Amino acid sequence: MFKHSFSRSIFVFILFCPLFIFSQTKIPFELTAYNNLKIKAIINQKDTVNLMFHTAANSLTLTEEATKKMKNLVFDRSDSVKSWGGNGNSSRFSKSNVLQIGELKWENIPIWENTNSGQETDGKFGLELFANKMIEINFDQKLIVLYNELPTKIKEFEKLKLTFEDEMMFVEGELGIDQQTMHNKFLVHSGYAGTILLDDKFTVDNAIDSRLKVIDEKTLKDSFGNVLKTKKAIIPIVKIGQTILREAPVSFFTGALGRQKMSIMGGDLLKRFNIIIDAQRANIYLKPNKLMNTAYWKG
Repeated sequence: MFKHSFSRSIFVFILFCPLFIFSQTKIPFELTAYNNLKIKAIINQKDTVNLMFHTAANSLTLTEEATKKMKNLVFDRSDSVKSWGGNGNSSRFSKSNVLQIGELKWENIPIWENTNSGQETDGKFGLELFANKMIEINFDQKLIVLYNELPTKIKEFEKLKLTFEDEMMFVEGELGIDQQTMHNKFLVHSGYAGTILLDDKFTVDNAIDSRLKVIDEKTLKDSFGNVLKTKKAIIPIVKIGQTILREAPVSFFTGALGRQKMSIMGGDLLKRFNIIIDAQRANIYLKPNKLMNTAYWKG
């Protein structure tokens, strides 16, 4: 999860224009063991890659390992970028490529090179590919469906307000500990495999480290290999809209406080809902699916 140093307004203007208009398009995906959405794509008509659909990403990226195998990708320069775990990273940049996913095709697509992506994938893409389209993520059918209008089945879903900031989507949620209800804003982040990751301020303000029993400690790496250490604990209640998840795992950082500025709702939670996101990114619609009561991810 990172931001590039170029003008975002120019990026949005020149990037991601499908070559034809579609009213409804279905894109199959595989839900990996790491709760990532893996989608097959073709770069420059010849190189086949597996991309992760990342709801909190703002560009198309490929890993260094993947680019070494590609014969039709030309890099034009290196840019300085910021990543989740730190600054001072350099990313090679290819300014104009053709991307095809299923029956959809885009031209003049910039590509950046990263060190990492979700396991089992060669890179990732974000919401820009589907600009001005309603996006359904149907985990029951393992399909992403794009619409020009909200589908009639929307009445079966619960509508929640989204906050769309810096091209990222946030939704309100509640956490319950010791009869106390705590409200927080969560980044909708399909690239994070876990359930909930808490921001540092929320963790400190609510004494999370001392109030919950820590069951695990581990190390994470961002797209450029920066190391982040995290603890995992069990929280009694997570409530999203009217849906309650009990005894859910939550993770949080200790040590270098102030680095994790956003709380995150990750793939292990998102996969329990079929999801529709409106074209304006103003509302998200959730419906519990067949995965709602599956065991929590142990990674």
